[in-house]
Amino acid sequence: MRLGINLGYWGAGMDADNLAVAQEADRLGYSVCWAAEAYGSDAPTVLSWVAAHTERIDVGSGIFQIPARAPAMTAMTAATLDSLSGGRFRLGLGVSGPQVSEGWYGVKFDKPLARTREYVEIVRKAMSRERLTHSGEHWTLPLPDGPGKPIKLTVHPVREHIPLYIAAIGPKNLEQTGEIAEGALLVFFSPEHAEETTLAPVRAGRAKAGRELAGFDICPTVPMAQGEDVDALADLFRPYTALYVGGMGSRKQNFYNKLARRMGYEKEAAEIQDKYLAGDKEGAAAAVPKELIDSTTLLGPVERIADRMQAYAEAGATTLSLAPAGFTLEERLASLRAGVEALERAGLA
Repeated sequence: MRLGINLGYWGAGMDADNLAVAQEADRLGYSVCWAAEAYGSDAPTVLSWVAAHTERIDVGSGIFQIPARAPAMTAMTAATLDSLSGGRFRLGLGVSGPQVSEGWYGVKFDKPLARTREYVEIVRKAMSRERLTHSGEHWTLPLPDGPGKPIKLTVHPVREHIPLYIAAIGPKNLEQTGEIAEGALLVFFSPEHAEETTLAPVRAGRAKAGRELAGFDICPTVPMAQGEDVDALADLFRPYTALYVGGMGSRKQNFYNKLARRMGYEKEAAEIQDKYLAGDKEGAAAAVPKELIDSTTLLGPVERIADRMQAYAEAGATTLSLAPAGFTLEERLASLRAGVEALERAGLA
């Protein structure tokens, strides 16, 4: 199992710290550095900055939002980043959520699976440097009865095939991801529930494509906090968990809430959502079970983190992307070093 680092979103006064974290991860031998985007910092700019200041670590979009860009634009960006980074780019895609898609980009959040499949087809064709033609439900290239003509990408990526990941949570999305991608970007991945919530649908998708699960990158982002008091460390992630389970999306369409329910937290997920949507964020955080936090994070001293890393590896994770907690740069860098030490203690390095 390899280690990655997830920088999350750029900004909030942490720009210099994020670059230092990426550089330390590069020095320590982490395999990939992911950057996210929602409606603030954009991922391509961050990744180009990180790539310019590192030497070996891959840079990955975690994620490029599908409603934000035409598929051909994503292919151009991926090819450019792969070229500028010397073949170190990984392309992560996702549909975002209805609030961002429709509220920020003005793109209707409908048929996300079909839209993703079609988007991936166009991106792959464009990156292969074929002349780009496509006739589908969501995109037609070139547009009919106009001056457009089939053209091909002029940038030559370093690699013939840039690894493509999809952010997936629900069973149908996970199955399709197994079928059409090289990896899945995951959150709230619990080793104790991995088979039923993640691996079974991914495996089914791989079978559809005539492939085995081996070689597919199961890549969860896992919050991490090092220390002796596990209960206190778990409390650090209560607001984060409550935000996603309770407040991310609407009452009818919250993918993270549905995931918590599939993990067996039916009653708790409903309570967290009720309180969060009623404006009681503190009550929602207090309602998050410690067991849910502990099973989806890395908490405690290095020895305990090593044991949990072993559980992640046994559950099928192949790249563990850490999101280290810390109020200072020194704390975050210490967590990066602890992650390497824990991986070595677990015999997984």
